[in-house]
Amino acid sequence: MTTALERHITTPLAANHRSGDAAPPRVRLYKRRIAISHPDPQAGERLLAEALGAVDRDALHGLLRQLVKASAIGQKPDETNLAFMISTIRSIAPKDSIEALLVSQMVSVHMAAMRCACRLACTDDLPQQETVTRALTRLSRTFAAQVEALSRHRNSDERAITVQNLSVQDGGRAIVGNVTQHANMLVAETGPSGTRQGANP
Repeated sequence: MTTALERHITTPLAANHRSGDAAPPRVRLYKRRIAISHPDPQAGERLLAEALGAVDRDALHGLLRQLVKASAIGQKPDETNLAFMISTIRSIAPKDSIEALLVSQMVSVHMAAMRCACRLACTDDLPQQETVTRALTRLSRTFAAQVEALSRHRNSDERAITVQNLSVQDGGRAIVGNVTQHANMLVAETGPSGTRQGANP
């Protein structure tokens, strides 16, 4: 199936805001094309671009073509699967191009994992069960890694907290130097001697 979309030039589709509760338009699949179903074609493209985190028409149409292929059942793109994938991406709300690509991969991996789960439930053949179980396990691990990557990307601009004043009780230890704490790590910059100074006798 050819998944060509009609488009004119690459231009930004929307300002950096979401359209509140406005649902994105449906995407209709035809034999040789994909159509965005909306009374106002420009508004339809804008709403769909916002849902997918696409910055322009090329990004929107490229993501759509990839999602259409990932929605396939038996090599035939499925409109219901595609609607589910778009709805899921919209609920995650990608905020930039990296998130748009990562979230698209996440929903595609999820679709593949659920296909494996269906195959696993429908077969009694032990070798096939083992093969499908391995594939399902890999896809599940990939999905978990993608969720973690998305979380790290979204928290990458988190500001560090620098502690300047420390109180050390008897028997405690102090770190000589600056201590910078991020969301998930503690970094100590030691002084010139490169050692820690303790209060132990």
